Amino acid sequence: MMSWKNVFCLALLGLMLAACGSTPKSASSSGASRGIKTMPASKGGGYYKDDGPGEEIPANLDQIPDAQPRWEPLHKWANRPYVVMGREYVPDTRVKNFRQEGLGSWYGRKFHGQRTSTGETYDMFAMTAAHPTLAIPSYVRVTNPANGKAVVLRVNDRGPFHADRIIDLSYTAAYKLGYIGQGSSRVIVESIVPGEIGGTTYADVTPPPRSTEAPRSSEDMDTMFRRLLEEERESAPAALPERGIFLQLGAFANADNAENLKNHLTRDLDWLNDPIQINRAGNIHRLQLGPYPSRAEAERIAQRIRLALGYAPTIVTR
Repeated sequence: MMSWKNVFCLALLGLMLAACGSTPKSASSSGASRGIKTMPASKGGGYYKDDGPGEEIPANLDQIPDAQPRWEPLHKWANRPYVVMGREYVPDTRVKNFRQEGLGSWYGRKFHGQRTSTGETYDMFAMTAAHPTLAIPSYVRVTNPANGKAVVLRVNDRGPFHADRIIDLSYTAAYKLGYIGQGSSRVIVESIVPGEIGGTTYADVTPPPRSTEAPRSSEDMDTMFRRLLEEERESAPAALPERGIFLQLGAFANADNAENLKNHLTRDLDWLNDPIQINRAGNIHRLQLGPYPSRAEAERIAQRIRLALGYAPTIVTR
């Protein structure tokens, strides 16, 4: 039979072993001492797939100021018409009155450090947004009607290209609006027209002259858009070497915009086995998948894309 001294020694040894095997300080607690906090991985809802905030995020997101609206020259290429999944987009070519209500989402580390439609580097901690048609660059006030919170953002990118979403916000913007956890929320988007001394106004006005370059007329824009759509629907075997059945995801006059959409779709359609190709014919850059061995196989993939995004790509044969 053990003496009380032996029992005491065994208990003390057990406590010492438990202390040695205890869980070390978590990354979040150690990061807090550096002014950085971490967010655990999502477990089913929140951000889209693994496009989360990354392991470390700044601790002072609430203190990041809103964007400051000001007149800026519109981007030369980012405001040209384009086609995605057979849907035609004609971006605004001037800052004007605009209001929209619908589902807003956000995009994070999958795009952090990549180029936006303006050629600028995407910073998920800046106060920016992506919109399919608003003039680039321009400014918007985005409000979350569920809690009354609002932010002012600079639009410098294109997207989102989901049928049920109207705007993509930076991580910080979505955080300040209070919908990081669920990944999306109903929002109100209002364009901001930089005003005079009186401040910012919501009005349909034309900005002061910004460049010596002659503005593109509406007729020029219409002509270019018609050509874009015609070339989108036609095959061009002489310019595109491979022949077969393809899925066409989009068509752009600018290579940077085509690359930007490719990055978005590579994330959203990460189950695709075939890489998304950018094929150039004349001045048009087409995003395509294929070739497929049969039209039935192309239609099967097109249906999966439609279920994922709400839009189906165009089937082309060349």
